[in-house]
This record gives sequence, structure tokens and C-alpha cells, in this order.
Amino acid sequence: MELEPEPRASDRGRNGEVPLVRFGAQFVLDAIAWAVALLLAVIFRYEFSFGEIGWAALFGLILLATVLQLVIGWGYALYKGRYTYGSFEEVRALVFAALSVFAILSIPVLIFGPIIDIARSATVIAFPIAVILMFAVRYAKRLFVERKYKPGSEANRTIIYGAGYLGATLIRRMLTDPTSKFLPVALIDDDPLKSNAQHRGVRVQGTFHDLHRVVEKTRATDLVICIGRADSSLIRRISDAATAAGLRVKVLPPLETLLERKTSLADMRDISIEDLIGRHPVDTEVETIAGYLKGKKVLVTGAGGSIGAELCRQIAKYGPGELIMLDRDETGLQGAQIGISGHGLLDTRDVVLADIRDQVALNQIFVERRPDVVFHAAALKHLPMLEQYPDEAWKTNVLGTLNVLEAARTAGVSTFVNISTDKAANPTSVLGHSKRVAEKLTAWMAEETGRTYLSVRFGNVIGSRGSMLPTFTSLIESGGPLTVTHPDVTRFFMTIPEACQLVVQAGGIGSAGEVLILDMGEPVKILDVAQRMISMSGKDIEIVFTGLRHGEKLHEELIGQNETDERPLHPKISHARVNGISPQRLDKRGWEERMFASPRNNDTSIIERLPAGDIK
Repeated sequence: MELEPEPRASDRGRNGEVPLVRFGAQFVLDAIAWAVALLLAVIFRYEFSFGEIGWAALFGLILLATVLQLVIGWGYALYKGRYTYGSFEEVRALVFAALSVFAILSIPVLIFGPIIDIARSATVIAFPIAVILMFAVRYAKRLFVERKYKPGSEANRTIIYGAGYLGATLIRRMLTDPTSKFLPVALIDDDPLKSNAQHRGVRVQGTFHDLHRVVEKTRATDLVICIGRADSSLIRRISDAATAAGLRVKVLPPLETLLERKTSLADMRDISIEDLIGRHPVDTEVETIAGYLKGKKVLVTGAGGSIGAELCRQIAKYGPGELIMLDRDETGLQGAQIGISGHGLLDTRDVVLADIRDQVALNQIFVERRPDVVFHAAALKHLPMLEQYPDEAWKTNVLGTLNVLEAARTAGVSTFVNISTDKAANPTSVLGHSKRVAEKLTAWMAEETGRTYLSVRFGNVIGSRGSMLPTFTSLIESGGPLTVTHPDVTRFFMTIPEACQLVVQAGGIGSAGEVLILDMGEPVKILDVAQRMISMSGKDIEIVFTGLRHGEKLHEELIGQNETDERPLHPKISHARVNGISPQRLDKRGWEERMFASPRNNDTSIIERLPAGDIK
């Protein structure tokens, strides 16, 4: 049996408790069920020979059953408001209570039955009748509640894509919320085993290929994608088909997000560009893997950045003994502190204002705080800016990383995770070269210490500060034009939570000197992203091609030349190895010469416009 909605505020008493009268009426109905059951049992047993029935004894038996049902039912909390009406928990308690009443009631009947003209089998016959009647009352109440709380005819007729647990839960909530704007009229599921499934009268009416037929049959106007681990390619496929069928598309957040709180209609939202390009669900039992953080001192550099702040939020869930957030951006640190502690006072030891370029200050902090685990997220990341100012990349991404590594070795850090980028694979830019050297320095320190010092490499992070999507959004809001470097340029994408989940997992499954790389699926064309965002905005915006910038690749790579793609622990996480480089071999002049000798995909000849009318 399904759950009905929790009692509303208007149904409760002064102290927030459900009025006793509701459960008093419920007891009366249960008592009537026993009375009817015993009466029918005796009549059936004596084959309607009313003269053979001991009526006084029967009424005494009914009175005893009523008292027992009250006492035992109260003991099982049937009349205390503990159970939601019609729930499995209430049914279980009801069965145990009825069995107890039956067992006690049978004792006097077995002993005195012939004397008082009550057949010994009367209680045996009465028990199933009483249980069925009590179940029937609850089922009738459930039907009444469903009809009472069902959304009105003005609600949007909605197709639920996914007949699993999430789909069933969403249907139940839609049908028991009178204020819901959605009325489920059909289910769609591609699993053949669910072809005959139905939830609360809403049936599976086909698969993806039947979507147009189902829309015509049900006159639906909305579709909700209700698949807990749907990746971006599946969401794009469903969204495109639904839009072509004239449906408005909504989506539920990824399963990991839903598991953190109770599913509700508020979780449903319009589909976003992040859903279309950034979902890469990887099930690696992160809660088990992240056990290395519990009770440990964890330090995060770059904690004020978008990735660093989310990383801190995820780390905080796994019970570290102390979380130390380090950054040179005081405003960023305040935002991170608000996300973790609920305040931004900046007067506690969990926030540390320091620059990773300052070796002396960094060593002092590490020696004083003695972290066990370090996540190194501090870096300069904007490719065109670093092409103009390569010295800054050297000072922060190379020497800054070396400073953090040296401080970590001095403090005895056992696990060190360096956050890298796909641009470090076969690098052609200042950013890529600097992050590649950072990976090599991390691998060298792993050799030196014999500890778990490793790097994590991933592609573009959606929604991070200064990344492509916020920039596109700003350009669209301002009326355009929207600038794209090249019509064929592609990139790998993942969301900030996905990237941070990989970083946390890396410390648990990676080995010393490795580079862990997430299989991010197929690369996405930037032009496709731009066109989708313009289409979703409903505006007429033109696209301008500006040409690839200095050091920028047409297509990014995740794994470089001479790197292996071994996946020993998970089919979607690669473990590559890079050769270490010692600080003594760092030569800034030689690094610059090699960097500028690298091939550049600088095709500046592509400078043209794609008119708004040509966007599909």
C-alpha cells in the first residue's frame, strides 16, 4: 500500500499533534470490524440457525474483542498517529495486533465454547473476516484521499519517462498534492521488463519510439525525465524527441543529489544546458572510498575558487577531523566558509589566507597545522590570459605547486591530490605546459616520499568562474553576438560536483605517481552548445566565429602520447603514468623554448558570422 500525504497543519492540534478524534474513529471502525466478523462467523458456523446461538455469550465476546483491540492496538501504536494511513508499517502493525486479539480471544472460546453455545471454530472464522474488513476500510480511505488530493483538471497532463523507483515516487507525490501543476497520464520506459508496469493507475504505454503516439493519445503537454543515472547523451536524445513532439521537458537532479534529501516536486526543474552536456554519473561507491578522510586533517588550496569550494563541501560530508581552507582570495574564502559552516565570519582556524607562491608562509602553515591529506586546487587557468603572461603560469602553476609539494613533504602529508586539466595531455598552450610540469613534479615527489601523491585530470568544468557557459549566458542576456572560436571546435565537459567527486575518489583509489582520468564520454561541439543555449533562451542571437586563440587546440585530448589507458578498478576511470621531473631539472628558459616550439593550432583565418536566422 502507498503512503498518503502527511497530515497538513490545519489537521493538527495546538501542539502540532494530529487530533485524537481521527484515531478514535479509526478504532471504532476496527471494533465494528471485529463485531461484524464474530457475528458472521457464528451465523455461518450454525448455518443461520439463530436459536442455537448463545447471544449473550456472543455479545460478551464482541465486547472482549473491542477491549483487546483497543489495548493491543494502542500498544502497537495504531491509534497514536505513529503511522501514515495505509502505509506498509501500519498494515504490519495491524496484522500483529489482530493476531494477538485472535490468540487471546480463542482461549475462552476453546475452554467454554460448548457451555456458552459458541462454536470453538468461531474465532478461526472471524479472524480473516476482521482483517479483511479492516484492510478494506483503510483501502477505501486511501481511495478517498487520492481523489481528494488529486490535482484538478487545470494541471498539465504529464508523461513520466522512467517507470522505476523515482518515477513511482514522483507519480505518488503528483497524485497526492492538490496544488500540483502536473497530472501524470502515462509512463514511458525502454526496459522490456517494465512494459506492463503501472503505478497508481498510470501505465507504461510504450518506449522512446512510441513517444509521438503516446502524446497524441494522452494529449500530454509536459514530460519529466525521471531516470536517476541518466547521462547527458540520453537526456539530449529524450529532450530532442520530446521537443519535436511539442512537449515541455523537465528533469530531476542526478541520483546522488536526490539521495541527500527526500524527493519532492520541488526537485523537478526545467532542463538546463548542464543536463545536456555535463552529466557523467560514475558509481564508484564514493562513501566507502572516501573513508581515508574520516578523522583526518584535510587541507585544500584554492578553496575560494568554484572547484575548491565545492570540493570542501564534499569533503565535509565524510567527517574529517579538521578541514583547512587555504586561498589568497579573502572573498572566495568567505564564500567557502558560508557554504561549509553557515557563516562568513573569517575569524576561525578553518580559513587560512596565504599565497602558494610564498614558500616561507606555506611551510610555516603546513608545519603548524600538520595536515594528513592535501587537495591542491590553486592554479591560474585562463588559457588566453596565460598566453599573454606566461611568467604568471610559471610562478603559480609550476613554482607554486612545487612549494605546496615541498611543504607537504616537510609536514609528512600522506595523501596529496593535484588537480590538473586535459590541456596537460600533449600540451600546446602555456596553461597546458605548466599543468603538465605540475603533474611531473607531483610524480617526482611520489617517488621521493613513497606516499600517495597523484594527479587528477579532467576537461572543462561547467559553471566554474570564468568558464564558457557563464560567459555564453552573459552574452545572450546582453543581446549578443555570441562568440565561438571555430565551428568545429570540441571540448569535454563535466559539472563541478562531478569533477570534485572524481578528486575525492582519486585519493582513495589512486596509486603514487598516477594521473587519474575520468572517461567523459564523447566530446561536445561548442557550436552545438551555443545553438542549444540560444534556442533555450528564445532570443534571436547571432554567432560570430573569431578563430582559435594562440595555443588553443581544435580538439582536446584526455590521454597523451606514450601514456597508458589502464582501468584496473573502474571501467570509466583511467590510470595513466607520467615521468617525474625533479626541481633541479626545472629550467625556465628551456621550458619557454620548448613551449613556444610546440605546434600551435592558431587558425585566425576563420573570422565570420553565423546570422541568427541560420541557427537551428
